[in-house]
Amino acid sequence: MIASLVFVGLIAQTPASLMPAAPAAAAEERPAASERSPLQERIDAATPGSVIDVPAGKYVGDLVIDRPVRLVGHGRPLLIGSGKGSVVRVIAPDVHIEGIDVDGRSGGDVSRDSSGIHVWAPRAVIEDCHITRALFGIYLREANGSVVARCTITGQPDLAPGEQGSGIHVFSTDGFRLDHNTVQYSRDGIYIQASPHGVTVGNTARDLRYGLHYMFSDDNVFEDNVFERGAAGAALMYSRRLTFRRNQFLHNRGFASVGLLLQVCDDVTAEDNLIGDNARGLFMEGSHRNVFRRNVIAESDVALVMYDSVRDVRFEDNSFVGNLSPLQLVGRRTDAIFDRNYWSDSRAADLDGDGVQDAPYTVSSVFDHLRGNLTAADLYAEGIGAAVLARAEEVFPVLDPAPVVDAHPLARAPILPAVPVPASDRVMRRTWPVAASGGFAVFGFWLFARNRGKRVTS
Repeated sequence: MIASLVFVGLIAQTPASLMPAAPAAAAEERPAASERSPLQERIDAATPGSVIDVPAGKYVGDLVIDRPVRLVGHGRPLLIGSGKGSVVRVIAPDVHIEGIDVDGRSGGDVSRDSSGIHVWAPRAVIEDCHITRALFGIYLREANGSVVARCTITGQPDLAPGEQGSGIHVFSTDGFRLDHNTVQYSRDGIYIQASPHGVTVGNTARDLRYGLHYMFSDDNVFEDNVFERGAAGAALMYSRRLTFRRNQFLHNRGFASVGLLLQVCDDVTAEDNLIGDNARGLFMEGSHRNVFRRNVIAESDVALVMYDSVRDVRFEDNSFVGNLSPLQLVGRRTDAIFDRNYWSDSRAADLDGDGVQDAPYTVSSVFDHLRGNLTAADLYAEGIGAAVLARAEEVFPVLDPAPVVDAHPLARAPILPAVPVPASDRVMRRTWPVAASGGFAVFGFWLFARNRGKRVTS
């Protein structure tokens, strides 16, 4: 029940985002003469394959690129839109835009996908561009084989999420690449839909609704990205064969917030990611055959929220550190396998010194079961009653739900050198050296003792 409320809460801000976006009837028309950029004459006179050098300065008006040319800025020229539509409209294949700044002037129409740069043609390359005050930053539509690299996109923090678009929006595009871009203050940082075989690497998305919003797109790879300070770090739905490596999902807090959400996503592999300081670390529903290994899930209110519709999921060699609750299971059964993970709140000994605790670790207590199936139980999560109930169930198990256990819990935190180090976060930077040295156990014992003291005195 509560997991359903969580998911509904996440998507309620923009209900239309649940449905596949209908493509516009046609590309934006050529702007009227009074709304054209002074660069339009140079585009119109260029032969295919030409390099158009743009010196520093301000160029007011919209620009249509209808032939394969290379537009290169020198001294960061600024293209200021008319405020009526997309500032740069690419409708020819093999266009390259580099070193250009774009100001959308807060104009255009979200329903028409008005963008700083709107690409509706294959094999475009957009690199080292800075885009501000555009409803959508960069929009790739049916732009197979296109690349967006080293761009900075700043949305409009004074607008509600539903009043603007995504920083980078990818629709019906096969084989795209998003490489080391930064997005802030847009509706979603990166939105990907109906777009397979993409690579998203080294991007940062922060201070928005979803860092990554992703639907109906198979066979994509996400590596070395940072998604932070949103309602969700990443919300992925209805997709298969996804790979996550060395990403960071940080500080996604608030009602129904989550670090990484998987809704009907199958055959996902997540390795060496850092999921830290979220209201809920990982949320899964209706997802099958997923593998999570060598991830750090830390300092979240709930490390894992799983529906009993999740099937054939495996967690191995992960570190769960400083979470208030390890698991909320919605339903009565799960076949998820937990093996050789580290749990900072585990109290079992390792008398033979083999690095594995001498007793299995019970991942979910009776109170965690109630939290997953009774909304009001969250109100008592910090109370002494929750601690007493959980401890009583350990000694005298009485509820019917099958226990979720880690058969071989690690006695010490594993050294995970591939898990990324947060760049500028003091709390997570304090945690990281402990993880790297295998000292998460000390941190876990301290946190457990502190929380027990709080409960006893509350």
